[in-house]
Order: sequence, then structure tokens, then C-alpha cells
Amino acid sequence: MSDDRLIVALDVPNALAGLNMAQDLGDAVSFYKIGLGMLTTGGLALANELKQEHGKRIFLDLKLFDISNTVENAVRGISQFDLDFLTVHGDPHVVRAARQGAAGSGLKILAVTVLTSLDREDLDAGMIQSGDLAGITVERAARALEAGADGVICSPQEATGIRALSEADGRLIVTPGVRPAGAELGDQKRVMTPAEAIAAGADHVVVGRPICQAPDPAGAAAGILAELRSPQATRPNH
Repeated sequence: MSDDRLIVALDVPNALAGLNMAQDLGDAVSFYKIGLGMLTTGGLALANELKQEHGKRIFLDLKLFDISNTVENAVRGISQFDLDFLTVHGDPHVVRAARQGAAGSGLKILAVTVLTSLDREDLDAGMIQSGDLAGITVERAARALEAGADGVICSPQEATGIRALSEADGRLIVTPGVRPAGAELGDQKRVMTPAEAIAAGADHVVVGRPICQAPDPAGAAAGILAELRSPQATRPNH
């Protein structure tokens, strides 16, 4: 049985490899993320095929950032594909423009807070304001939600703080930076296990390489799905 709390990131070279991975995972996985890396190798066509022909939910992870008019027009075009989630950067002007572009469709706009591959040293190198990284992430989330985002993308380490925001009531928290216990971290720096992320307040966890690069991808996905249904994934007060 599938559980759409798990979103599998198709971290593969091209659309054909993505389709093969989805076929290997079968009915166990119902939700897929297609990112910028696959956009030039058939990613949008794959998103449409998985949605329309295979009944999968699709998260298009493009992290759009531009002037308001460009973002609005880009999102309006994407909304014609009947996809489920789209990421934009969490700057309020970008979120507002994306919401305008998505108007009248079922496309949910998710705002990126601080990438899970970054730490305080990276923010310093990028001349981002000083202060606690978690605090900056929560504040960016609050501003994006106030601007109308349907949810946010954050590391699982910040999910609890964001879930406590009044602005987060009824909104989605989607967490990349999720790794099963013992898995290699890769380029992720702020991570939790799938069960920990759900318990911390996430609605969906995004897992890519630990599934797609596993010797047995279907077995790896099954293990994560079992963890999501375990008592360890229960949120306090739920």
C-alpha cells in the first residue's frame, strides 16, 4: 500500500531512467519529485506521463526566483500541466507572484526557506544576515506563509519550530534532508530519519538517493514506508 507522505526524488540522469525507476517501485510509491537537474532531459514530459498515465502525484522542484512578472507567467504555464506541488524561493514577492500564476488551478506553491545542503558557514559566504540558522529558517517560513504559500520546504531540524507558527496552521511542511539510519549524508548537512521528520511536524518527507541508488530500490522504499507507519513517526499530541 502506498503512503503519499513519502515523496521519492527521481535523482536519475534522464526521463527514461526516471520512468524505469517508477515502474520498478510500482504501486508502493504514489508521489514523485522531479527537479531542475532533469528538466533538460525530459523531466517535464516525465512529470506529465507519470501524472496522466500512471496516476502519480508530482512535485516539480524548480525553486523559481525572478522578478514578479516572470515568476507569475512561468507558474501560469506550469499550472496547465495539472501537477501537485511547485517550489519557489521563499521571498514574499516571489511567493505572491507564484500564487497569482497558480490561481484557479490545484497547484500548491511551496516556499523554499534555507536549502538543507547549507549551514551557517555557507550563509556567511553568501552574505546572508548573521544569526542562528534555525531562527532565520523559521522567520523566512513565517514570511512566506504570510505571503500566501501553501507550505514550505525546510530541513526536518526546523520542522518543529515552523509547525508551531500560527501562520503554519493548515499549511504543508515538506522536508528533504531525510536519510534512513545508517545512510550516507551526501551533500545534506541538516538531516533526520523519516520517522523523526514526521514526528517533528513534516507532512511529507523527500528521499532520493537512498532509494534510487540502492541495490534494491523497491526494498529501500518499503523500509522507509514501514518506518513512516511505525510508532516513532507519531507526532506528540496526535
